[in-house]
Amino acid sequence: MNKRTDRVRRRAQRSRAVAVGKNLRDSRCRAPFKRWQWPRSEFDLNRFTYHSEKRIRHRSKQTQKFRIRPRATSKMMSRKLIDESREGYLENENSPFLISNYGYGKDSVKVMHVVRSGLVHTIKEFEVGTKLKLRSQKDYLEGDNSDIVATDSQKNTVYLLARKHGLKSPEEFGILLCHHFLSKYSHVEEVSIHIEEYPWSRMGFGTGPYKDLHNHAFVFTPTAIRYTDVTQKRTEIKPTVISGLTDLRVLKTTQSAFVNFVNDEYRSLPDQHDRIFSTVVRSSWQYSTVTGVDFDYCWNKVKQCILNNFAGETEKGIFSPSVQNTLYLAEKQVLETIPEISSIDMTMPNKHYFTFDFSKFPKVVNEVELKEETVYVPVDKPAGIIYAQLDRKSDQYVKSKL
Repeated sequence: MNKRTDRVRRRAQRSRAVAVGKNLRDSRCRAPFKRWQWPRSEFDLNRFTYHSEKRIRHRSKQTQKFRIRPRATSKMMSRKLIDESREGYLENENSPFLISNYGYGKDSVKVMHVVRSGLVHTIKEFEVGTKLKLRSQKDYLEGDNSDIVATDSQKNTVYLLARKHGLKSPEEFGILLCHHFLSKYSHVEEVSIHIEEYPWSRMGFGTGPYKDLHNHAFVFTPTAIRYTDVTQKRTEIKPTVISGLTDLRVLKTTQSAFVNFVNDEYRSLPDQHDRIFSTVVRSSWQYSTVTGVDFDYCWNKVKQCILNNFAGETEKGIFSPSVQNTLYLAEKQVLETIPEISSIDMTMPNKHYFTFDFSKFPKVVNEVELKEETVYVPVDKPAGIIYAQLDRKSDQYVKSKL
């Protein structure tokens, strides 16, 4: 028994000696942990982390074996279909692979333009994203940066063109940026510009429709976010301009129903003859021409068409038998009133408001006395999603032309 105890004790001492070291004066001079040894305390854990990182740094300098590198198959951008890929082979290279989608740029470049013409000042604030696609791929395949227009240079271009030409509409500034990059750099094959406009409105005082507007004070009014995407390839003479709006949240308390839908063993929702209708509208549309187009007018007109078909006239409103029908009527009115738009798509997710069941609390709430009032429970998830795209039959696939 004593011999066995001595063997166990000696084995434990040898194990500790590996980590602590023999005949060392200070605990700070302890030997580093072995790769297989587990730390026993917070102090040991810190030493374990430090020596592990130190060992990895040393080996990465010597052999490059432990350096963490991105895998060649990882995707840093959104995928594209194979038939959209470019010819990616270099000369005299027998590689079985090609780069089918690539590009680089600068995101979230915030710029504000202020015009102080006398007492009345005007402002425009954009958030701009630029993306370039070069003719060659030697920056990827060979590490040759000689063709790269630095993203910092792209950022500077946004500010310089804003100072030189001003900011009018997101669409016009996007077209200007595309033209600049394609004309300035002959090796740029494609330019994509994304712009969001910050919704500043002039501050007003007084009451009624004739209230005074402030000369130089503004208020942030995010009723809806305006954006545009402008894309142009060197092989194309004209750019593709797509504009849109997001986060337009609307609600009406009546004049909405949902009845006579499929009734089978999976259905639990009853017919709703009068319900709250609420949604957050997202819409985008493509211009078939940009010559002489008032983009500010078009954007406001699309927004007004959506609101008109959702709410109707102020006193009685407009009846909505389904979200689908309201969405279609709004898109139809847009194409009827704005001939420069060739296609429009729209998404309307349901934002549900379910009636709270007060029948379980008869001693607290009298439904007869409060029949004109009720309480709803807002439920946004899960939510139905309704979408559609409406095109003109004559130019369904026509891209924007100047």
